[in-house]
Amino acid sequence: MPIWKYPVHLLAYGFGTGLVPVAPGSFGTLVGVALYRVMGSLRPLHYWLITALMWIVGVPICEQTAADLGAHDPGAIVWDEIVGYLIAVYGLPRRWGWLAAGFVVYRLFDVWKPYPIGVTEEAFGVGVSIMADDVVAGMYALCVLHLVRWALKR
Repeated sequence: MPIWKYPVHLLAYGFGTGLVPVAPGSFGTLVGVALYRVMGSLRPLHYWLITALMWIVGVPICEQTAADLGAHDPGAIVWDEIVGYLIAVYGLPRRWGWLAAGFVVYRLFDVWKPYPIGVTEEAFGVGVSIMADDVVAGMYALCVLHLVRWALKR
């Protein structure tokens, strides 16, 4: 079934970026970069409400797509990477250097999965697990990026 005919898959696949045969998570994260360019100027409450809504709708979107594909956490599902990146770069300047740093640091945590990221991947039902490890990776990256930003201001 073509993804544009089933909106749940279109979103789960990050508007098609998750279907790239090499490094789909990285390509999906690029959708997050584009979204941050738009969302980065929002008031904090609005930014977090949108990000939280994306997480909430992401759980059933990812769960349904995984079930349709017959896999626990298929690499083509990248909605979680988009949300994780939005968490990672919150409050950073919208300059390309910070966006790139956010991309690299977030992807490192998402791939490396230091404790408890890997644990969250197995601790919940399919939809929540798909989303949870990227949220925690985003939180780790958020802390690192803001520590670096703070250190550069000193």
